[in-house]
Amino acid sequence: MTWSIVAHDPVSGAFAVAVTTCAFAVGASCPYVRAGVGAVSTQSFTNRYLGPAVLDGLARGLSPSAAIQGALAGDEGRDLRQIHAVDRHGNSAAWTGESCVEWAGSQSGPGFSVAGNMLSGAAVVGETAATFASAASMPLPERLMLALDAGEAAGGDRRGRQSAAMKLITTEDFPDLDLRVDDHAAPLTELRRLLGIWRRERAPGLAFAPRKADPAGLTDRALIEAGWRARGLDLRFPDRKRRPEQAGS
Repeated sequence: MTWSIVAHDPVSGAFAVAVTTCAFAVGASCPYVRAGVGAVSTQSFTNRYLGPAVLDGLARGLSPSAAIQGALAGDEGRDLRQIHAVDRHGNSAAWTGESCVEWAGSQSGPGFSVAGNMLSGAAVVGETAATFASAASMPLPERLMLALDAGEAAGGDRRGRQSAAMKLITTEDFPDLDLRVDDHAAPLTELRRLLGIWRRERAPGLAFAPRKADPAGLTDRALIEAGWRARGLDLRFPDRKRRPEQAGS
């Protein structure tokens, strides 16, 4: 019912999940990330307890395969589940239960894993993986977006399309990026639009926001507003672009 990619960027330390499906609000149930630990997607008759359980295993030093097996050990529905994970060493593993709806399977590479079920065919996972692997020079969010687009072009979810999500974490206890398209006729198109807004309006301020290395973040209002002006934001509504007639104000 879903296909996804879990990934680790060793340069930034980021972990990320990008996922899409023909079901409502996939971002509410499948993607899990934890700073310094790993990324997981739990899907196919989703058991949301599995994501945190796998991350707990990775945090204890288990390999992705051992963490997944440990999480599934107490799940009587394991044959219906699909779950995959990547750790801070770039190791990955995937489980596709024998009762997952065809086509179902996975493919991995250095620092990432792609898995899906109820797909139009193996090419969906194959093209997603190949595209992600070939785009190593791109920023991780855009690389994930490109990979999902390639999987969609290869056939995607054989039932259609409805929702998509992308979640990325680096050093904090909360995501740097957390985008959800819960119900849309073209969820990947909408996810790409939201990613563009995040890149333009939210990403530039992350370095100055409260964080572990600087718990208060930037507190000089003059500098904050100067940054808004430099990005063309309306000082009354800093999350909005100024209209052309306001550009000189």
